[in-house]
Amino acid sequence: MTENQSIISELKPFIQEAWSKAEFSTLTDVQAQTIPLIAAGQDVIAESPTGTGKTLAYLLPVLNKIDPKKQNAQAVILASSQELVMQILSEVQKWGAGSGITSTSLIGGANPKRQLEKLKKSPNLIVGTPGRVNELIKQKKLKMHEVKTIVLDEGDQLLTPEHRNTLDSIIKSTLADRQVLLFSATLPNHTENAARELTKNPEVIKIKQDSTIVSAEVEHLYFISEQRDKIKILEKLSRLKQFKGLIFLKDIGNLQVAVEKLNFKNIPARMLHSELTKQQRQANLKQFREGENEMLLVTDIAARGLDIKGVTHVVHYDFPRDREQYIHRSGRTGRFGAEGTVISIVNEREERELKKFCKELGVVPAQKEFYKEQIVDAR
Repeated sequence: MTENQSIISELKPFIQEAWSKAEFSTLTDVQAQTIPLIAAGQDVIAESPTGTGKTLAYLLPVLNKIDPKKQNAQAVILASSQELVMQILSEVQKWGAGSGITSTSLIGGANPKRQLEKLKKSPNLIVGTPGRVNELIKQKKLKMHEVKTIVLDEGDQLLTPEHRNTLDSIIKSTLADRQVLLFSATLPNHTENAARELTKNPEVIKIKQDSTIVSAEVEHLYFISEQRDKIKILEKLSRLKQFKGLIFLKDIGNLQVAVEKLNFKNIPARMLHSELTKQQRQANLKQFREGENEMLLVTDIAARGLDIKGVTHVVHYDFPRDREQYIHRSGRTGRFGAEGTVISIVNEREERELKKFCKELGVVPAQKEFYKEQIVDAR
């Protein structure tokens, strides 16, 4: 029995069944390292790049501990955005199928009456945004006396000065022997220090690059272009037969201009950034998820934590600021062994940087150009 199988075989049958249905061939590094620790009751602070399966790393052992016969909240998962809360809840429902575990979401901006109705049913697992969860605890509508585990998902977004008091207050409302888990794609020193204050003797796991994912079938290509001509490359990419692309830009203003230019050419491009309303963000995401040939232009912050299946291409329209950002963005395609393509649109100075990043990652980027609507090797 491989190490992977033995980790999964120690979890409850409903999880083993869901695992074999999902047909994952192997646990990712963060899953293999953290699941046994969490199952053993240890506090964990974990850093692992985007696209390495962090949600399942905490979700499987957390679901494993819940007793569905007990009519009360036993675990609370906190996330910074409403989209991320809804995404985690859908994973909870998928992996908890057949277990009898009940769950609900608590997010700011949603109808408080409906949330109170849901809480009356005493769900076992709560997924929510910190503000709303804290509010309901203070109103004594959410009872925390049986909560054994608290998870902070995308912890660096949660452990900011404005959220800090709220988090302290939520964690203090639980049992003294609680377990606190923090997962994040990046773990700056100030976040790690704050996380240590909220946890007891935590195991700190840092994965810079996942060995099970870097070997996936991902091609790294680049086009050389001046800034003003980059939009023409996007137009050509949009006409490829199979293209479902996430396009990364640094600046919201430039992003909006690019979307307008593409839409003007009848290219179905959508956008995701922090200045859109919740409804606009959800509508754009839904269309991108369900569409066949789609383009979603995003800022790094707006794309945090989002899991979108079937992304065929990641495009670095604006060059990433460092190797870590290149890895995080690129990790959104070719997930769990699927094929994917990472495209950088660079000038000559950035080309040197790109080659340096790729060399450190053990991949060789190929220079390409367009010829008759097809991508071909650069002459």
